[in-house]
Formats: sequence, structure tokens, C-alpha cells
Amino acid sequence: MEPTPILLTFDGGTLLVSGAPAETLTALPHCLLDPRTNAVRAEARHYRAIVEHLRRNKTPYTDQARTWDQTPWLLRTEREPFPHQVEAVQAWWKQGARGVVVLPTGTGKTYTAILAIRQAARPTLVVTPTIDLLNQWYGELVNYFGEPVGLLGGGSYDLQPLTVSTYDSAHLYLERWGNKYGLLVFDECHHLPGPSYAAAAIGSLAPFRLGLTATPERADGQEALLPALIGPIVYRREIKELAGDYLAEYRAERIYVELSPEEEERYRKTREQFRNFVAEAGINFGSAHGWQNFIKASCRSQEGRAAFQAYREQRRLALAAPAKLRELEHLLARHARDRVLVFTYDNATVYLIARRFLVPAITHQTKTKERKQTLELFHKGEYNVLVTSQVLNEGVDVPAANVGIVLSGTSTVREHVQRLGRLLRKHGEKQAILYEVITRGTAEEFSSDRRRQHHAYR
Repeated sequence: MEPTPILLTFDGGTLLVSGAPAETLTALPHCLLDPRTNAVRAEARHYRAIVEHLRRNKTPYTDQARTWDQTPWLLRTEREPFPHQVEAVQAWWKQGARGVVVLPTGTGKTYTAILAIRQAARPTLVVTPTIDLLNQWYGELVNYFGEPVGLLGGGSYDLQPLTVSTYDSAHLYLERWGNKYGLLVFDECHHLPGPSYAAAAIGSLAPFRLGLTATPERADGQEALLPALIGPIVYRREIKELAGDYLAEYRAERIYVELSPEEEERYRKTREQFRNFVAEAGINFGSAHGWQNFIKASCRSQEGRAAFQAYREQRRLALAAPAKLRELEHLLARHARDRVLVFTYDNATVYLIARRFLVPAITHQTKTKERKQTLELFHKGEYNVLVTSQVLNEGVDVPAANVGIVLSGTSTVREHVQRLGRLLRKHGEKQAILYEVITRGTAEEFSSDRRRQHHAYR
């Protein structure tokens, strides 16, 4: 008598396993008894491991979980890939079509994914962090495959065998798509380890997974979760390896400015006030909750509120010193014939610069149509200067830009490399330069040293 096949079904981001006694089913990889329903289930991401185990052991099973079949994707528009793109796809496929590809901005991560989609020949969901990237991917997929492309996000809900989603929408609608795609492509996959975003990887059956990023490292160290969510890093190339042939040649230069004696004294006093409070409150900014603990402590007393104001003032003096604006004026005069991106840490400084130098600005408050028009005019050369805070750090194509001026930013390596990446896309024979304007004698010097800890600056 033939044994009853084990039954696999998809249930709200999980894999239900039935058809045998619970002790038999819980012996399968990653399968646990759910006491709420008395059913055996696993996270959907373990679908592949469970199916491979059943096949290896010649265990009969019925698969009612997945709804996809092989789907040949034919490129309507084909171009000669770069060697690193071919190598990346080969390395990914050799690793079982699971893993992360790390390539610098401007070296063709999107086309690498296009080649991987063709190679996998499965219905594919591409997941992106922003609406801008959602629209860019939509255009690229339509252009290369000539097939209907679905959209999930930005007010759209249309699932097709080839679909683009935002991370937010992928999480929100997981139960509706989690069993429909054999390949997931996570663009800017360093975002994935966030608590809600990770659900898109955990709750999907997709056996094939590709992550794309220029900077996998995160300040919180959570990139360690990527192998479990997508797969290990299977291919990596750095900026210096590809500069010249596939990226613009570049140089990075630090410029130091000084505080006035009055500003220097004000900086010293406010920083001392802030640090004394932190020390007395026993707050450790090196811990995961250091900043949250400071905010809580600053709300509890008059001294705490004064310490918070002192923190803001010493930060303003370091990041937006008047000397920085004078240096910016000199740099803009020097590069009057170039296409210049000015980066700051905060929106207030963006608007201050926009008013003082009469240049266009883009922040998270800028409406989509205005942002698109501003970028187009910048690319055409009708605007030669554009000032922004952090919204252009990733995912925006500005190939004409050849000069970057960082007036302020975080201490993270990723942000600094992303800002450099905005300048490196090939555009004729351009030579790129990234200036970093730093206030001497402030904590900004330490931040600059930290964010330059990358191969691109050595």
C-alpha cells in the first residue's frame, strides 16, 4: 500500500505541512507544531529546503503551495554585457541561484538582474525601496522583455508574472503574492534586514533569490541576516576595480574650514554641557539604544532639555558653520562650468543654500513631478547646481553630475560611498571629484575619518 503523500500548502506567509503524524512532519527541516492550530508549519522561505529534503529521501508529496511554473523570458532588447555582469550571474547561478551581488553604483546592477531573470526563467518579483526606483525598474523591465509588467505600490495593485513592488507594499500584500513567484530580486538589499521589510523574504516561497547593493554593510550589523534571507555574497567588485573602464575616473578631496573664536568657544561650551549630561546619565552611544536613551533622559528634567538644546547647537556649529558657506561659494565659482551636486545632512541647510545661491533644491518634501522636472533640467544643463539632503543618496540616476560637495552628513560609510556613486556613472570622458568640507576642531573630523573607511578612499 502506497503511503499517503505529504501535502504542502501556502497559508498567509507560511508553509503548512500535513498528511502524516505530527512527529513525522516535525522531523522535516524547519517544521514546527503550531499550538494555536495544532498544525505543522514552517516559514515560507524554507519551502526549497523542505522540498529538496523530500526529494532526496524519495518521500511522496503533493505540492499545492506554489502556483508558478517555468516561464521563459526572452530579451526583446539585448546588449553586450560587461564581463563583471556575466561573472556575477554565473557566480549566482553556481550558488544555486541564491545570493547577493555587490557592485558599485553605475556599473549595471539592473542589467545584471535582467540577465539573472532570463537565466532563472521563473515568474519574478523585483522589490525596491522607493517609488522612484519602482518606476525606473518598471521602465527597464518593459524595455528589455516587452511583457506586461505589474506594479505593487505607489497606488497600484497589479500582479503579473513580472512585477515590481516597493518594500512597504511587498510586506503589506505578502499573503497575496507569497506563493506566486519563483525568483525574488531585492534591489538595494541592505534595506531588507529591517523588521517589517524582512517579512517579504521570510513569507515568500521563492526558491531563487538575488540581492543587489553597492554597500551591504549596515551601521547596526544586521547585514549578517542577509545570508538567511537571500543567500551569501556570491560576487563583489569595488569602485577602484572598475573605475576608468566602467566608471568615471575620480578623486576625493577634503577641505578644512575654521570656526571663528566666538563660534569655537560656543562649540566648546555646548559640547561640554551635552557630554557632561550624557556621562552623568550613564548613556552609552555605542549601544543599540544609545540615542533613544538620550532622548528619554532629556525629557525628564530641565537639565536634560538644556543638554538637548546644547547638542543641537554644537551640531549646528559643526555642520553648518558660516565658513562652510563661504567655502561653498568659492567651489561653485571654481566649477561654474561643471554639473555640481551639493549634499547636506538636513533640510534646513538645503533651503538656506537654495535661497543664498539661488539654486534648485530636492528634499523629501519635493513633489514627484517637481523632482522629476528638476532632475531632467539638471541633466540637460539648464541647471548646473543642485542641492539636496539625503534623498539622492541612492537610487537616482544623475550621470551628468561630475562634482559633488559634501557639506555635512552622517558618519556611515554607506552614505558617503552612495554620494560618491552619484558622480561615477560614465558620461562621455568626464572626470569626477568629490569634495568633503569639514569644520576643524569638531566631532565632524572623527565622522569624516569613519565614513572614509572604504576601498574607494584608499
